[in-house]
Amino acid sequence: MKSIKKQERIFLMKPNEPEQLDLQEKLQTSAAVTMFVLSDSAGETASKLAQATMAQYPSVEFNLFRRTFIHTKEHLIKALSDAKKHNAIILHTLIKEELVDLTNHFCEEADLYHFDVLTPPVSEVARRTGVAPSREPGALHHLNENYFKRIKAMEFAVMYDDGKDPRGFLEADVVLLGVSRTSKTPLSLFLANKNLKVANLPLVPQAHIPKQLWEIDPKKIVGLTNDPNVLNSIRKERMRSYGLNPDSAYSDIEKIKAELTFANDLYEKLGCVVINVASLSIEETASMILNALNLEDHSYYTSETKD
Repeated sequence: MKSIKKQERIFLMKPNEPEQLDLQEKLQTSAAVTMFVLSDSAGETASKLAQATMAQYPSVEFNLFRRTFIHTKEHLIKALSDAKKHNAIILHTLIKEELVDLTNHFCEEADLYHFDVLTPPVSEVARRTGVAPSREPGALHHLNENYFKRIKAMEFAVMYDDGKDPRGFLEADVVLLGVSRTSKTPLSLFLANKNLKVANLPLVPQAHIPKQLWEIDPKKIVGLTNDPNVLNSIRKERMRSYGLNPDSAYSDIEKIKAELTFANDLYEKLGCVVINVASLSIEETASMILNALNLEDHSYYTSETKD
């Protein structure tokens, strides 16, 4: 996954931030594309859209400003006026009709590009169902049952990380297997954020394989693998980060090949799904796991359907 850290500057500004904040001082070049995220809540949805857009232009410099928890017309006008100064692209998830209308009118008058993330789908659901939306800011982030399930899933991932307790395999929704540096822990936490209980086990040829691994449905096991040369490079960099000699047994290419052979043989015996993570981001691998195991992402569900 290409990094955009060098091209992207993010500035967080709440409505009550001091007026003396000089945006011009923060903008280092007129060639940069400025984007404003406006929200009457945390702004996470529009921010993800902005990040996805910027990721398509790794050579372009961006300035991303986030104005969140906007609840009054005064605060909104201030944010819109700042955006106008820099001909910014505006992405917003405002849900209150008066704020949406004000934004549309202001942007049309100022000839500013603006994208309303929520209104089109919300309006279409209302049209199809005849049910009026709640128009409640931050409804996605309420401390509901779904939220607490996610917290429990995160705690589960930490408790059963790195094969600490194989008994966790029996309770897990997903069990990740892989040699060192195949992204087991990051994937466990990423999937936990989608309300899935995930355990993982590092594979070492001379280590004992827990009996619990043979007691669970192979359909919930994912074997992670990688290309030897990629692993060699990753492990060498890992050793350098610790101030150690990169040319150690840990990064030895023949040892890595032996580890991968051991892992692949185990995956074949288990009959589990195998994913090569060599050229994949955490997000891409997680998506492949969800699809392969026919699992749903529950991270955005705010309530459960009841009969």
